Amino acid sequence: MTSEQGDAGFEVSAVTFSRLVRRGLLLGLSVGQVSALSVAVVVFVTSLYLGGRVVWWTSPIWTAALALCWLPINGRKAVEWIPVTVHWGWRIVMRQTVYRRRIVAPRPAGTLALPGDAAAMRQYLDPETGTVMVHDPHLQRLIAIAEITHRSFVLLDASEQQRRVDGWGRLLAGACRSPRIARLQVLERTLPDSGSGLARWWAEHGTDDGSWVARTYAELIARAGPAAERHVTTISLALDMKAAGRTIRTAGGGLRGAAAVLRQQMHSLTTALQAADLAPVTWLGPGELAVMLRGAYDPQVATTLERAATGAELATAGPVAVTETWYQLRSDSGYHAVLWICEWPRSQVYPGFLAPVLLSSGVRRTFSLLCDPVRADVAARDIRRKKTEYISDTAQRAKIGQIEDAQQTAEYRDVLQQEAELTAGHGVLRYTGLLAISATTTDELDAAVAEIEQAAIQASCETRRLVGQQAQAFIAAALPLCRGI
Repeated sequence: MTSEQGDAGFEVSAVTFSRLVRRGLLLGLSVGQVSALSVAVVVFVTSLYLGGRVVWWTSPIWTAALALCWLPINGRKAVEWIPVTVHWGWRIVMRQTVYRRRIVAPRPAGTLALPGDAAAMRQYLDPETGTVMVHDPHLQRLIAIAEITHRSFVLLDASEQQRRVDGWGRLLAGACRSPRIARLQVLERTLPDSGSGLARWWAEHGTDDGSWVARTYAELIARAGPAAERHVTTISLALDMKAAGRTIRTAGGGLRGAAAVLRQQMHSLTTALQAADLAPVTWLGPGELAVMLRGAYDPQVATTLERAATGAELATAGPVAVTETWYQLRSDSGYHAVLWICEWPRSQVYPGFLAPVLLSSGVRRTFSLLCDPVRADVAARDIRRKKTEYISDTAQRAKIGQIEDAQQTAEYRDVLQQEAELTAGHGVLRYTGLLAISATTTDELDAAVAEIEQAAIQASCETRRLVGQQAQAFIAAALPLCRGI
């Protein structure tokens, strides 16, 4: 992502995202397409040598291979659907698409009551800060979650917006320079407001003198409170325990040593967030995280959990029942669907371009942005490899007389821009944007998905509904556990 100065009368710099690379193994063909095309050519040529009738007998084979190579289905070639379909079929056979929690069976101490491979996650309560840290044994990561508050970005003037954008950029640059940070996850979710926030504000700042104005204002708060929405933003920090292995051993080893190293990263992140005016920063404890996990799977009790003590136990905060289908996920009292932002804006946009998605009202949704820092040496090696591939593909196309198209030229310019920014000392981040939409019925879910898709179009983004992996995608999109897909 690059930035350029905007117009003279507008002080906020415009940003440009790199395009999603769709290069293949050979002449734009992916590995699956090359494999299917090779099978078709081998079968067809062999049939020619064996005789004319063999060509007709083997025609279903090479015809099917050609169809898998070239036939598009929902924006993807047919051969690219084979791994997704096979994996989905395997999960159905192994009964991994249905989850039922065993209420009477005790769970291992410290584990989270989550479905799938997330069930192996364990909680660790830091004795010094009281922060709950989640250990992911599969990825060897230790995660801490912070809740932040901020003023409305879209209502600020241009200079203040630019100052906050610069502060956020410095935070991301610091994450890229630290080899111990595996991932940052920014999660923004909407919750139905019970009205307690408005009532609390009126009790603290209002003047209830018994006048007509005061009575009218109190009545408006009582009526609008239950129908209102509020936004909650969290930032999750994942420590790479492999990269920080030596430092962890120096700090005592095990989860205690990892927690000591993570506390240092938490302090640095808190300082950077405060510099970007994202304060106060509250690191979640077991009760707050339990309410967040339970509310994601059971939307109807989310508001009740914030006022009551029920559901505050992290060991039982997961879903009771989960059923996954090809297009959606059902858990407890809600239906869910996950969208992937497959294409960010191709033209220059200003930092608030996601406002149509984030400020959409009447839809229960969670926006998750996964930021994976890339080490400078790894990024430089990847850029050199891409440059070599582009140059060799250009030479190969020139030999066979194929015309260079604008998409390939634009992608090559993006690579050169990334190389220039890396040389100038900037970091490289890989972004993944996910949207989890929840509703109480399937009809409401379809309507909410259509509304969010339209909002994404207004934000110059392209979305794609993930299929065959809704359970894994929901954990990555709706839970602040730094999980990917």
